[in-house]
Amino acid sequence: MSLTSHDVIEFLKGELNVDEPIDPESALFSTGVLDSVAMLNLIGFVEENAKIEVRASDVTLENFDTAQRIEAYVTSRL
Repeated sequence: MSLTSHDVIEFLKGELNVDEPIDPESALFSTGVLDSVAMLNLIGFVEENAKIEVRASDVTLENFDTAQRIEAYVTSRL
């Protein structure tokens, strides 16, 4: 199953209670919008909804700092 940047943004707003404006290119971790605990929740969401296992070596800013990068990462794993 694919996962879109919109799905990620909805999760961030609905489940992680992010109040700041977020678009697909908003930096999430490098700007401090999300912390390491939120990262664990986000990884669980990605794994469950995309039906993939996120490898520890894949948890980088290049793959997870924006909703758009998360979508690209998931697409590359399908």
